[in-house]
Amino acid sequence: MIIYIFGEDTFRSREYLGRTISEFKNKRDPQGYNTSVLDASVGAEKILSEITASPFLAEKRLIVLKNVLSSKDDALVSAFLEIYKNKKVPENNIIIFWQGEPVGKSKNVKELAEFLSKEKYSQEFPFFDGTKLAVWTREEIKKRGGTISQQALSYLSANVGKDMWFLNSIIDQLISFKNKDEIQLADAQVYLDEKADDNIFHMAEAMASGDKKSAFKLLSEQRRMGEDEGYIFGMVLRQFRILLELRDLFEREDNITSDEAAKRISLHPFVVKKSLPLARRYPMSKLKEIYNQLLDVDIKTKTGQGDRETLLDLFVGKLN
Repeated sequence: MIIYIFGEDTFRSREYLGRTISEFKNKRDPQGYNTSVLDASVGAEKILSEITASPFLAEKRLIVLKNVLSSKDDALVSAFLEIYKNKKVPENNIIIFWQGEPVGKSKNVKELAEFLSKEKYSQEFPFFDGTKLAVWTREEIKKRGGTISQQALSYLSANVGKDMWFLNSIIDQLISFKNKDEIQLADAQVYLDEKADDNIFHMAEAMASGDKKSAFKLLSEQRRMGEDEGYIFGMVLRQFRILLELRDLFEREDNITSDEAAKRISLHPFVVKKSLPLARRYPMSKLKEIYNQLLDVDIKTKTGQGDRETLLDLFVGKLN
């Protein structure tokens, strides 16, 4: 038997592969003597010896081959074609081709891919979008013990893009944070932006501590990702405004909780929970100094005294 698992959505295809391997082990190979998982990089000799070997004291043998169709080893692909066409694989062997990388462009690779895609147990995993993505997300959240409002579900489905690995991580974080309470729109919004916000948060932390090297590195990373200078500056300014508000609360009530602080300044509890320890670490004078310097950058940009990118670089260079 040959099973071909492929498609752009590597998160779901890996999940499916994992379930298939687990089911085989549970039913037929609890000791693991007849289950082999190999990457194409191990070479033709090793792979061919595995797929042509008979089961050891068992009825079936499972061989998982990863990314064969992106291998540049033409001898390996040619050998597979010969084995496939001449049916040289022992009948009791189950071979799974899992493809998580783009398929190669050689003639033999294309021919093998065409054969495999026509197999009875071929399974493609395209990216989900729209209703399918929403249904999958709701089912996953329910499976993991959570619930989500329709507004939050719609927001996640519309804005997560095609990164199912990221969506999986977001779902775990939301369920953990809400602790069985229903996930609301505000929760989905703040966690979906967390990836970008984390870089901004760490950049603000580096600026507050005078760590020029880290601040420049994080700033360069934002630019490399194609973020607009105005967006980067605005987010950094916002982060220091939050830190100032929290520091002010902390100086008046040093035992204030993050949940109470969130209510006082009308921010999401997650944002406050992440920022409050940083606000407690630096004095008000330091945070004010940096905030005022950032406002100066903003004024100079708007009055034509320099471009924002250069002024922001100069600001980081003067940190102490």
